[in-house]
Amino acid sequence: MSAATPRYTYLGPEGTFTEAALLQVPGASEAIRIPVSNAKVALEKVRLGEADAAMIPIENSVEGGVPATLDAIATGSELRIIREVLVPVNFQLVALKGTALEDIRVVSTHGHAWAQTREWFDEHRPGVEYLTAPSTAAAAVALLEKDPQHQAAVCAPIVARSHPELEVLAENIGDNPDAVTRFILVARPGSMPRPTGADKTTLVVPLPEDHPGALMEILEQFASRGVNLSRIESRPTGQYLGHYFFSIDADGHAHEARVQQALAGLHRISPATRFLGSYARADAQSPVVAPHNSDAAFAAADQWVAGILEDGAAG
Repeated sequence: MSAATPRYTYLGPEGTFTEAALLQVPGASEAIRIPVSNAKVALEKVRLGEADAAMIPIENSVEGGVPATLDAIATGSELRIIREVLVPVNFQLVALKGTALEDIRVVSTHGHAWAQTREWFDEHRPGVEYLTAPSTAAAAVALLEKDPQHQAAVCAPIVARSHPELEVLAENIGDNPDAVTRFILVARPGSMPRPTGADKTTLVVPLPEDHPGALMEILEQFASRGVNLSRIESRPTGQYLGHYFFSIDADGHAHEARVQQALAGLHRISPATRFLGSYARADAQSPVVAPHNSDAAFAAADQWVAGILEDGAAG
């Protein structure tokens, strides 16, 4: 990053869970924070040099991967993930003061938030209409702007605390109280975070051609080296029906021999494989690595093969 005050883009407006994730980054509270409408815009500002890094959501423990992020980071000039942040998801139902819960007919929020509160609404306000919004905070802002389409919004608690004009009609309305969203901080290629022993590597692996065993060939590159996958999702490339790429999170760091060997194997099978970075896991959980997949075991194997070649050359 530049020596000047860091500039961060994030999915806005102010008060989103994404901003809460960004504020976990050391120094971010004093940095220049630039709210944007979507992940693609956030990443493009980084690519153009208008921001040093972007904080965007990539995965939710209930809904899975965030398609807009997976697609935006898989295309365009390469970027690198340098940090991940986990944020517990806690939703509130808010409206302008004087609005009663029984008056609510339309609720606005982000699609992921709506999916995580459907059971609550089915029980307390069955038949309510859902109105999509770019973010949970944007839904609340629409209330403040007196948009006639909006009667209530599902958002993060920070929004109501920041806007006294809003009244909390219900708290903790998430269907899963343990829901967590994972966010990534993305920058331009540069120095890679050093390995910590509890790391993650993220990749985009296109399927070169669709044939029996094609996915197995990709998975074997990890399995044969003892590299565990914590996430794998397929996404359409948009080129034609049936053409996909795989978004993958692997346990380990590119500085580790087993991960390096897996990366080399992937590149042989799919030369367009995109390395998105190796970085510390937010939960600090270290993978279990079998002795024969340790760096020492790979080094010993390389030395053994080198010895064979030396004997052959001497002969």
